[in-house]
Amino acid sequence: MKKILFYFVKTPGWIRWLHKSCVWQISTSDKTIYLTFDDGPHPSITSFVLDELKKYNAKATFFCIGKNVELYPDMYRRIINEGHAIGNHTYHHLNGWKTADEEYLNDIENAKKIIDSNLFRPPYGRITRFQLSQLSKPRFQLKPIMWSVLSGDFDVKLSKESCRDYVLMNAESGSIVVFHDSEKANERMCFALPEVLQYFSKKGFQFKKISLDVLNHK
Repeated sequence: MKKILFYFVKTPGWIRWLHKSCVWQISTSDKTIYLTFDDGPHPSITSFVLDELKKYNAKATFFCIGKNVELYPDMYRRIINEGHAIGNHTYHHLNGWKTADEEYLNDIENAKKIIDSNLFRPPYGRITRFQLSQLSKPRFQLKPIMWSVLSGDFDVKLSKESCRDYVLMNAESGSIVVFHDSEKANERMCFALPEVLQYFSKKGFQFKKISLDVLNHK
């Protein structure tokens, strides 16, 4: 029986249209893919990711949870020292749809105190219009980064092969791809990531990090 998904592997245009202030894909004439990793850092899983990226001279963007940064500061520093980008993923991994506005915004602000970045990704991709409108204010000055391709590695019912195939079949130049350096996603991500890196590298793609410079020149 074919698995029924309750999320979009490839983000449809109507969702991008609803949230035009968010970055969903990066316009580029180069063969470039933007890998992103949510929910870390984690002492062993993030280490695995960094080791795999290094094999291909690949750079990525890590959207970190504030409490995990405080738990694993050495791994957080390793991400930065190895030339990758970081982003704010709230302090407690809050769902904006289920959290009062001020509580949610305070949580982002608390993460911002320890995550030095102008990039932000809402956990689960769930954020209200009001919360989103606040990110550009002087209090935050954050650019919301969403995605164009979900690997589905967070889905415990998904096979690791399907996770890999979702990325191989849907990623293209300018795609922002989501993986997770978390225990929940570990088995599927650890299988899919090396194959994704190998497959696209053989096709002449590069993997780059997201930055405001890249976004301003898109």
